[in-house]
Amino acid sequence: MKKRESNKDNVILFPGLEKRLLEKGLDYLKQQKYRDAIQFLEQALEHDPENSDVYVGLALANYEAGNTHQAKEIVAEMLRCGLGDYLQVIDMYLMILVQLNEYKEVVATIEALLEEREIPADKHEHFITMLEFGKRMLNGETEMEPIESFEEPEEEELNLFDYKSPNDQVMVAAELAKVNIRPYIEKIKEYVVSGEGHPFLKTMLLNILKEQEYAEETQVRKFDWEESFNPADIPELKDYIENSGVIKLLSREIESDDPVLFENVQRLVERYFFLVYPFELPVGDASAWASACHFIANEYYGFEDPLESFAEIYHSEAEAAEQVLDFIRKLEEISYPII
Repeated sequence: MKKRESNKDNVILFPGLEKRLLEKGLDYLKQQKYRDAIQFLEQALEHDPENSDVYVGLALANYEAGNTHQAKEIVAEMLRCGLGDYLQVIDMYLMILVQLNEYKEVVATIEALLEEREIPADKHEHFITMLEFGKRMLNGETEMEPIESFEEPEEEELNLFDYKSPNDQVMVAAELAKVNIRPYIEKIKEYVVSGEGHPFLKTMLLNILKEQEYAEETQVRKFDWEESFNPADIPELKDYIENSGVIKLLSREIESDDPVLFENVQRLVERYFFLVYPFELPVGDASAWASACHFIANEYYGFEDPLESFAEIYHSEAEAAEQVLDFIRKLEEISYPII
């Protein structure tokens, strides 16, 4: 994303236009109308190219629309230009990198912060935890070192229901991933079977149980479904997504003609399946999911092709694709980590 230069010859015909564009864009963002939000926020940025609120809104709108790489570029530009609260922008940047599975960049960014001594004392443990989380997710490519400052919480002190924001959920999962999970099993089981627990954190907790080879039957509840799983036997998340066949169908129809669109649709699929894991898909088959996901990505780009046209492409029953689309709309109401 190229830096937008202020144009001194640009005459704003209406006083306060940039503010109204920002407000309109943020209003569309709240309504989950991401295409409209992006349109208004980009206009606002043209009139006010140094407004950090516009950048944040634009990053969020692109992220929610599945344009994760675009969101990354916007936040990276904020860092280059020194816009917004530095540590908050860094946090946003790191969370986007996590969603893109760019853990090497996570590690490099935080190590650079540590070398430059840019981290205040009260934020030091937060970034150290994120650093170790990034190293762990590299699957051994980066050697992990012990954290002297980290103290394992007592079991009775751990209350997973206290972590409401997605970012806090990422951090508590990162901390639990570094320690022996056995002392916290009952707390985790209590959370994953609760109707109040967030499906995002439940997925992360189940992954930790699997990594640590916990092999006892565990009741899991998501979206009013409840089932017993043996964490040691559930598939890896990447295999769970791949085995569905949805991305394979999308790749066949999109990737060669429009690789950018394919990447964005793939991110949407990964996001939805992360929330559903490890349950079997509640509605539709692979062709119905491919139809609905392609339709949503197309919708984000501002096109209005009917869902039936996508169902025809993927040889899906229109009714099945409609059921999947309705379910996806519910998934999109769930908060997900970025800031």
